[in-house]
Amino acid sequence: MADVNRGNRPLSPHLQVYRPQLTSITSIFARITGVALLGAAILVVWWFFAASMGADYYNVVNGLMTSFIGDVVMFLALWALCYHALSGLRHLIWDIGIGLEVETAEKMGLGVIFGSVILAILVAVIV
Repeated sequence: MADVNRGNRPLSPHLQVYRPQLTSITSIFARITGVALLGAAILVVWWFFAASMGADYYNVVNGLMTSFIGDVVMFLALWALCYHALSGLRHLIWDIGIGLEVETAEKMGLGVIFGSVILAILVAVIV
């Protein structure tokens, strides 16, 4: 028998019911940084491809990749890599059953955020 009240109630609670939490936001950013890393990988492959196509084409692409905008994009890709790696490490820790308490999970989320920024800056300065 069909449910006659189906159109009168929401199918499931969504954004209008739940307030964003740090753990959910950091999880969403892990997915976003994963997609951004794919874009950065495509840029690096394009750079290598240009090197194989000859000096003229390489000079154009290399000029773009080593410009200020290219440096900013590559630094953001480095930050995304650090964030994605730390977030993955946090999920591995959760998978073994450690840090699942709300306070600990929020501290780990803040650690991922600040740790990724610090790690990206350190790697950019050292390398």
